[in-house]
Amino acid sequence: MQPHPNVQAVQDALDGTTALDGSGAPSLVRVLPDAVHTAAAAAAALGVEVGQIANSLIFDADGDPLLVLTSGAHRVDTARVAADLGVTRLKRATPEFVREHTGQPIGGVAPLGHPKPIRTLVDTALANYPEVWAAGGVPRAVFPTTYAELLRITTGQATEVA
Repeated sequence: MQPHPNVQAVQDALDGTTALDGSGAPSLVRVLPDAVHTAAAAAAALGVEVGQIANSLIFDADGDPLLVLTSGAHRVDTARVAADLGVTRLKRATPEFVREHTGQPIGGVAPLGHPKPIRTLVDTALANYPEVWAAGGVPRAVFPTTYAELLRITTGQATEVA
């Protein structure tokens, strides 16, 4: 069976960056039996701590997309992030804005595999885990990686977001 085009795009992007999982092996997107729309659902399905889930949240930052990869144990402090970035308006993006800039649906937004690069912040709290899990392009897809790999493959900026 052919993978969903979003899953294939994420896997291709992972392959292109030679992304590694927590064991040092190439990172592979896994498709779960059921959708995992929340960090808690993903953690339960994977048997890991909710903090190990790298939530991919798209924000509208003065009209530009901003991807924040935050620990599933945190909520993004939008006032803090806006002040750190020097933007006047930082708000959760609409589903249409998310799909326009990522090509992926809310609940399945991956850290990479987007039509164009997106400015990315990576929550420093994810560094507390030897392995983290990120979405793979659709709500049923995930892949293992590490904090250092997330920074590298996204060219993200390490940031305290909570």
